[in-house]
Amino acid sequence: MKSIRSTPGRTMARPTLARRLFGRWWRKQSPSRQDRYATLGPLVSVLLFLAAIISAFWYLRNEEFEREQESVQRDTEISQQQIRLRLIENQEQLFRIARELVTGVIGPENFTSHASIFTQERPEVTALFWVDANRVRQAAYVAPRFALDASHSGAELTSSLPQANQMAAPETSFQAANTLRQPIYSGALTNDFGVTVLQVHIPLIDRGNFVGALIAEYSTESLLRFYVPTEVAQRHTINLIDSRGHVLASTVMRSPGDRSRPPSIVHQAPLAPASNGIALQALGHRTSIGLISNTLFWMVASLSVLTVWMLLGTWRHMRRRLQMQDTLASEANFRRAMENSMLTGMRAMDMEGSITYVNPAFCAMTGFSEAELIDRRPPFPYWPSDRYEENNRLLQQELKGRSPAGGIEVKVMRKDGSLFDARMYVSPLIDPKGIQTGWMTSMTNITEAKRVRDQLSASHERFTTVLEGLDAAVSVMSVQQGELLFANRSYRLWFGADGQGHLQMAGGEVGQAMDSGSDDEVDDLGGLPTQEITEAGSDSREVHIEHLRKWFDVRARYLQWTDGRLAQMLIATDITARRGAEALAAAQAEKAQVTSRLVTMGEMASSVAHELNQPLTAIANYCNGMITRVNRDAIEKQDLIAALEKTSRQAQRAGQIIHRIRAFVKRSEPQRQLTRAGTIVEDAVELAGIELRRRNVTIRTYVAQRLPPLMADPILIEQVLLNLLKNAAEAIDSAKLPPARRSIELRVVPKHTQEEGGVIEFSVTDMGPGINPEMMSRLYEAFFSTKAEGLGIGLSLCRTIIESHRGRIRAQNIYNGGLAVGCCFAFTLPVDLSRLEASTSPIPAVTT
Repeated sequence: MKSIRSTPGRTMARPTLARRLFGRWWRKQSPSRQDRYATLGPLVSVLLFLAAIISAFWYLRNEEFEREQESVQRDTEISQQQIRLRLIENQEQLFRIARELVTGVIGPENFTSHASIFTQERPEVTALFWVDANRVRQAAYVAPRFALDASHSGAELTSSLPQANQMAAPETSFQAANTLRQPIYSGALTNDFGVTVLQVHIPLIDRGNFVGALIAEYSTESLLRFYVPTEVAQRHTINLIDSRGHVLASTVMRSPGDRSRPPSIVHQAPLAPASNGIALQALGHRTSIGLISNTLFWMVASLSVLTVWMLLGTWRHMRRRLQMQDTLASEANFRRAMENSMLTGMRAMDMEGSITYVNPAFCAMTGFSEAELIDRRPPFPYWPSDRYEENNRLLQQELKGRSPAGGIEVKVMRKDGSLFDARMYVSPLIDPKGIQTGWMTSMTNITEAKRVRDQLSASHERFTTVLEGLDAAVSVMSVQQGELLFANRSYRLWFGADGQGHLQMAGGEVGQAMDSGSDDEVDDLGGLPTQEITEAGSDSREVHIEHLRKWFDVRARYLQWTDGRLAQMLIATDITARRGAEALAAAQAEKAQVTSRLVTMGEMASSVAHELNQPLTAIANYCNGMITRVNRDAIEKQDLIAALEKTSRQAQRAGQIIHRIRAFVKRSEPQRQLTRAGTIVEDAVELAGIELRRRNVTIRTYVAQRLPPLMADPILIEQVLLNLLKNAAEAIDSAKLPPARRSIELRVVPKHTQEEGGVIEFSVTDMGPGINPEMMSRLYEAFFSTKAEGLGIGLSLCRTIIESHRGRIRAQNIYNGGLAVGCCFAFTLPVDLSRLEASTSPIPAVTT
């Protein structure tokens, strides 16, 4: 009894514990979650109820479908059994007839009577045939109900008999019966009456030998009509099909064009004992109403959908209300956070001018707390005492709605008495009904902004003053519109107030304006990023303005104007005086070149005189000798001619010397032309040979073969070579070197360097004492010389000539250990790659 009482106690405790746990979990949920769960509960219940109804309908329908499948299968098996028993019974009777045919009890004369008896009791048999082993028909009988007329004996039924060399169903079955020696059922075929039949071949065996076959034909339609039970045919459609699924016969006759709905249940069973691919097929259709066709189902589904729709509507409405509440709370929090964090002071007043609201920024600006400002009426405590009248006038304008849209600038006093500048903007307060309830004022501290604005104004004034005081012309023009945006005093003084001067300095023609409205205008800078254009460096070029007769150094760059437009700024500096000085310096340099050549020839005067004295003396001697021999009549004609030829050669030699010297010292404009290094070397060595022979100095020259041509002035390069050779000879002679070291080497070779590219290098190497390292850095200074009688313009002029040809010149000592044993002067000239061609007459190395 105790145990019986304890069990109910435990049973009651479990629901109480569950309710407590559920209540505890429910109280932990927020009100919004509780509302959500309360709305979702009925929705889930309705969905579960609808699912249960659908499941019940589905289960009942599946049960009924399974019963229908079992019925179709059972009817198929019954039909199969009935036909099978009939075929086996017929097969036994056919075996009896076959034995009597073999024993001779039945012959061809009485075969018809026995066959007639056999077919009368079996309406499915259409005909009987007796053929021998050679397929020759011995006897045949056709049932009267299948014959064309009463006298038909079956003699014309050739399609039902086996025929050699044919693969028809009768022949195949006949061969199988011969081979297997057992009854063979053929496949379906159509006889000469147009009836679909199947055959059974009973082999005739006499003493172990195959002597023929007894062939019986069955009508497929009769098999179904007579041996399928009537109740089965009424319930389902029974078909007889072949191995390919073609219907041979059916218990239901369909009219042509009848398209019945496909069966939902199909069951097949082989037609035993035929075993020839023919099968029975039963077709069944559902007799019950489908799930979606059930009225009760649709009523329940409609009510469930309606309930779900109403619950969803209620849940959506509650969700919208919750969202609105959350939105209002979020907006209130956002507004409060924005008001507390913003630096702009906000003040609200009612229509009578009483303060109804201030934000923390307003209190921080004025130093008064919210309690000190709320419900206060004018004069307000943050009004300066000396500005009551002005502030009251501004307040009356504000209450009347006449405050300017751009705001008003006022002085505000903090609680500690300090003042600051502020700007106030006023807007009306409108309630949801469209009625104005007051005024909202925003106040911003502009003390720092006002200070910065004053500084910017002063900075702009200073900047403008500097630009106006420049001697250079500064102008800014819009790229798209062609509008002159800025021009300083110098620009206006030279070009006026229009943009023609800017266009001239920028490369445009006079009178060509930039028409932004033209349809044919092409913007060369269109599509390019403004940042990349403005960040690009400025370019410089020199422009000559004809009507001003001035040269300007123009620097241009692109910039973004204050309104965002792309503009071009030009800074033009007057360089007319500098261009004149450069022209004067060029003329003086040209004169210096001629002077240097004259000085060189003056220094070589004695050597030139000695060089000319030899051919002139030879001419005089030849002439005196010929006169003497002519006076004596002691000269032959051939000797006279030989003497005159020698005299002519000496005169030509003297003329060549004078022509070479005249061409060297002649003043002419620099003319750069395609010339060969070998030609320059030959002319320079020929001129320098006079000085070298006088100083007893030998020269060895080496000119590389197939050197490319040079674009240079040959006279100027010859002057440089002659100067270097003369300096080397003087250094050797002044050092009193022995004959073994009194030599100069001149080499001309091609080179390629990373800095200069393809060049031809001329080098002059002597065996003299070298150059003092302290003087090496001053070699090319004007009027500096290492020789006591030197003018100091030779090497300076050489450097000028080489650099004007875009080449380089250098000097270096040659050391043997720590002792200088010579000096090498070398200069390079760039190769004219545009006209590079192989030399057609290579210059061999020459050693003198």
